[in-house]
Amino acid sequence: MIKISIFASGSGSNAENIANHLIGNKNITIDSILSNKADAYVHERAKKLGIESFFFSKSDFTENSKVLDFLKERNVDFIVLAGFLLKIPAHLIDNFPNKIINIHPALLPKYGGKGMYGDNVHKAVVEAGEQESGITIHYVNENYDEGNIIFQAKCIVTPSDTYQDVAAKVHELEYKYFPQVIVDLLESANS
Repeated sequence: MIKISIFASGSGSNAENIANHLIGNKNITIDSILSNKADAYVHERAKKLGIESFFFSKSDFTENSKVLDFLKERNVDFIVLAGFLLKIPAHLIDNFPNKIINIHPALLPKYGGKGMYGDNVHKAVVEAGEQESGITIHYVNENYDEGNIIFQAKCIVTPSDTYQDVAAKVHELEYKYFPQVIVDLLESANS
C-alpha cells in the first residue's frame, strides 16, 4: 500500500477531488493532509472525508524537521502538493527524491515562479493575450515550478475570456486529470 500525504494551503478542493478518486483503490491511500494554515478550509474537507489533517507552522515545514519527522513516523511514501503555497525545503526534497509532485495552473515554463499562483497566474495569462493555458503536473525540486514535467493538458483562451473564465477552465482540467495522473504515476512506479 502506497501512503501519500497531501499538502494544501487553502480550500482543499483538489485534495477532496483526489481523495474521492482514490476511494476503493487497493494500492494507494491518503495517510494525511498537512497545511501551513490552521484555518484553511481543507481541514473541514478532510474531516468530512475521514482523513486526518494537521497544521504545521511555516517554520515546521521550512526551518526544522517536524514535518519530515512526522512523515517518516507515519511511513509516508509520496507527497502531493495541491494548492500548497510554501516552497518545499531541501531536506524534504532530499528525503523524498522524485516523490513530491505539484500541480501548477499554467503551461510551464510559462507563468511559473515565485508569486505565480492562483488568480495571479490567470490574470497574467489574460493580460499577455495568450491563446491557451492549462495545467502542468511536475516533480518538485529546489526551485518554484522548475521540476521535470510529468503531464500537461491545455485549454483554449479566447479574447473575450476574463481571468475568472480561464480559472474555471483550468480548474476543470485539474479535476479531470490530477487524480488519474497520481494513480498512473504511483501504480507504474510500484509495478
